[in-house]
Amino acid sequence: MKIKPVILCGGAGTRLWPKQDNRQAKQFIDFGGWTLIQKTLNRIKNPIFDYPVISTNSKYLKQVKHYLKKNKVKKYKIILEPVKRNTAPAILASALIKDIPNEQSLMFFPVDHMIEKTNIFNRAIKKNKKNLNDQNIFIFGIKPTNPAGEYGYFLTKKIKGNINKVTKFIEKPIQSKAKKIIKKKGYWNSGMFFLRKDSIINNFKKYQPKTYKSCLYAVDKAKLINNIYYLNKASFAKSIKKSFDYAILEKTKQINAIKLDIPWSDLGSWKEISKIYNRDKAKYFKKKNVFYKPWGRYVNLFEGKNFLVKELTVNSKSSISLQRHRHRSEHWMITQGKPKITINKNKFFKKENETVFIPTGAIHRIENYYKKPVKIIEVQTGSILKESDIIRFSDMYDRIK
Repeated sequence: MKIKPVILCGGAGTRLWPKQDNRQAKQFIDFGGWTLIQKTLNRIKNPIFDYPVISTNSKYLKQVKHYLKKNKVKKYKIILEPVKRNTAPAILASALIKDIPNEQSLMFFPVDHMIEKTNIFNRAIKKNKKNLNDQNIFIFGIKPTNPAGEYGYFLTKKIKGNINKVTKFIEKPIQSKAKKIIKKKGYWNSGMFFLRKDSIINNFKKYQPKTYKSCLYAVDKAKLINNIYYLNKASFAKSIKKSFDYAILEKTKQINAIKLDIPWSDLGSWKEISKIYNRDKAKYFKKKNVFYKPWGRYVNLFEGKNFLVKELTVNSKSSISLQRHRHRSEHWMITQGKPKITINKNKFFKKENETVFIPTGAIHRIENYYKKPVKIIEVQTGSILKESDIIRFSDMYDRIK
């Protein structure tokens, strides 16, 4: 029996657009010839996988169908969530559809993850399939590349069969604590799950019995039209509004880990997105998009809907003007040098791989006191992303009008 991939595609990407409800969900953003949903659909074309199930909502249905067609996915099922209830009910409802046998192994993919070296990833899934039973859950750990505070971590111990049993979860630690966790061989918790249908049912019956009943009724009363399950709204709305981690993983003891050393990101922030552009900027570089300024230059790498990615180079002993923007915010990731940053009344230095957020309307400046040029990947987000949206207060090059 092949592994059934389930793609969780109902999220709105609120970490990218925290105050704007009308922005594009990140799984559908064109980042320069690719989207996250396309990368996820490509990932499941491996022969170990059966046809996919996609859990989403009516707001995204048209876009999901568009990308299924674009990626030539002819066989699929869509579970349409009538109300948002987080990942716990979404996972349960997806597993309960009649097409899926009780002993079917299910691989749950969040749609917004970037996974490289998928051959290693798929081999690990295939290898651990035999270890699934009607109670346990396998999660995926990624070997940390830095003591990041934006990810959760877990610790493990070896048990019979050379299986890594999860002994402790640590939720988004501060950097100093993250360093200690890494020394103890802790891994990032990726938020991907691998388990059987009967394990999902048994765990929900035991730990979330009310949600199990409400989702069961929602699926039983669902209308199946053209491969789309329209879940019963009244029943589904009664289910718990919690993530799978909080609803199930916090309660069960039968959690094992598949630990991987591969490039991975959940692209939950513009910092993570800027890393991709910095790594692959040669792909996006075009001479016509290079603009020279008295302080150095900037390169427009890619422009999407309501965002623009640039690389700034601030020369030695140079500075951009003290300025603000009325229509955009900016996310900076320092990739070279040690700039002095001004944000309103705050002044501080930043190092490579550190980030800065400039809110809309904040007065700000970059200064470079050193010989080495400062390089910054800048992501602008807002309604106007042009040089005209600059109000200067002071400038060493006399550009104040």
